[in-house]
Amino acid sequence: MKTDIILAGVGGQGILTIATILGAAALKENLFLKQAEVHGMSQRGGDVQSNLRISSDPIYSDLIPQGSADLIVSLEPMEALRYGSYLSSDGWIVTNTNPFVNIDNYPAIDKVESELEASGNVVAFNMDETAKELLSPRSSNMVLLGAASPFIDIKKELIEEEISRLFSSKGDKIVNSNLEAFRAGRKYTENLIKSR
Repeated sequence: MKTDIILAGVGGQGILTIATILGAAALKENLFLKQAEVHGMSQRGGDVQSNLRISSDPIYSDLIPQGSADLIVSLEPMEALRYGSYLSSDGWIVTNTNPFVNIDNYPAIDKVESELEASGNVVAFNMDETAKELLSPRSSNMVLLGAASPFIDIKKELIEEEISRLFSSKGDKIVNSNLEAFRAGRKYTENLIKSR
C-alpha cells in the first residue's frame, strides 16, 4: 500500500492541520510516513503545500515526483491546478470550489473549473458552504479531509480519533462540529463514487 498526497492551499486555511491528523492516524496504523512542507505562515494568504507520503513499506524520499501523486487535496481550486503536473494518470483531485482570491490576476473561476473538470478524476464542491450549513464555518478543512478520506488507506475511525484528539482542548462542541464536517465530506465522495 502506498498513497502519495499533495496538500495545497493558502495560509490560514488549515492544510497543515490535515497533514497532522493524517500523519498521526498513519502512525497508529503502523504505516511509514514522510512529509515535506512549504509554507509562508507568517503572511496569511501565502501558498501552503505539503507532500505527504504514506506506505506499508519504507519510504526513502519525502518529495513526490511529478506524475506520481495519488491525490491532490486542496482548499482552493487554483492551488489544486498549480500542482496538476504531479498527479498520476489515475490519481484524483479533491478540492474546494470556493476561490480564495488573493492575487490581482486570479483567473476567471469558470476557467479554473473547466480545467479541473478536464483533469478527469475530480471531487469538487463548495466545502465552505457545506461547513456553513453545518453551522461550523471554520471547519471546511475537515470537510476536505472527509472528502479525500475514501482514497486514503487509513481506517476512518483512526482519522476520527485524531480529529477528536487534536481538537479536544477546545471542548466537545468543537470536536463534534469537526467530526460532523469530516463525515459530511466523506459522505459526499462516497455518494459520488457510487453514482459513477
